[in-house]
Amino acid sequence: MSEDPRAAIERDTRAQLIARLRVGILVTASGGLVLLSLPNMLRDWDRYQPAWAQAVAFAMLAGVLCAEAVLVVRGRLWPAAWRWPAVGVVVAASVLSYAALPYGHSATAGDWIFGEATWVGLVVLLSRPLRVHLAFLGLHWSVALVNMLLSTDVDRTTVLRFATGSIGVIGYPLCMAVTAAAFRGIARSAAAAKWETEQVAVAEAAAAESHRRRQQRFTDLDLSTMPLLEGLASGRLDPTDRRVRHDCAIEAARMRRLFAEVDVVPNRLLHELRHCADVADRKGVLVELDARGQWPDLPLPVRRDLTEAPLTVLATATSWARVTVVGGPDLVSVNVLADCGQVELPRPAAPGVRLDAFRSGERLWVEVQWQATASPR
Repeated sequence: MSEDPRAAIERDTRAQLIARLRVGILVTASGGLVLLSLPNMLRDWDRYQPAWAQAVAFAMLAGVLCAEAVLVVRGRLWPAAWRWPAVGVVVAASVLSYAALPYGHSATAGDWIFGEATWVGLVVLLSRPLRVHLAFLGLHWSVALVNMLLSTDVDRTTVLRFATGSIGVIGYPLCMAVTAAAFRGIARSAAAAKWETEQVAVAEAAAAESHRRRQQRFTDLDLSTMPLLEGLASGRLDPTDRRVRHDCAIEAARMRRLFAEVDVVPNRLLHELRHCADVADRKGVLVELDARGQWPDLPLPVRRDLTEAPLTVLATATSWARVTVVGGPDLVSVNVLADCGQVELPRPAAPGVRLDAFRSGERLWVEVQWQATASPR
């Protein structure tokens, strides 16, 4: 199922807003791990029971930070399939470190995981809602509290030390979480503004393209219809002349086709052919139109080449005409059989379109064929 474009814009905007914040938090978490936690851990190395548990917990947090560094470089957020296992790694590292912490060392320099795990968890959960951050910080703080109650002589000094440490351990990451949560609202507003701007741009582009096509249609009329109308208006052309009447019928069919080109219909080719046949029908010509098969929506130049010769035949037919359209995914053939006199058929210009004509007495058979991968003739 494709993603909602507006949701995708909001997600990308939020990612752009928190990109620098992610870098700052990653640097803070990495610097704290290497410059503060590692020296404190090495200083009390001989006191841990066992010491390797602290090394494993340290490696687990370092692995999460390395994964974040890779995602930051690639400009991606944590995938949902990775996020919760990563949070589980951070919580497991916290529990493992506290299990090896010697008695009476809770909230001391040797308790390096107390301040570091919150920053690493923030790295993973940065794009999540504030309530998720609060839940994680509360869980980590609860693990530290339980460890203090079980492995330390609880007195006034211990409680004050733990409470003082909690202010920095919980407070600073919480401020960053609040900032990230605020970015979500900002991203939503920015995405809405960007979406509206893009919609306006699309509407303007569509209007410009419609205007361009309208001008092109007027240009087409100037090249063919206007000289005919000027000749009739000046008296240079005789409206009773058979050739002039044929030219008028052809231009009328072209105008009907031009008007039909802007209609939004399932099958544009058939729609335009019906409008071309309507001109012949108004002259009293019996027109049969039959279609077989399914074909893709063809480009405008191809449709014009497929209909130009048929509309010429239809416009000059005397009493009857039969139009047959047969097509498939890569081949479309328009056939016209009619009783008409001598006519000059325009040659196709679009690639892959060819014209064949055969006359037998007063009958003229014309086939215009388009092939997607036409072989050289």
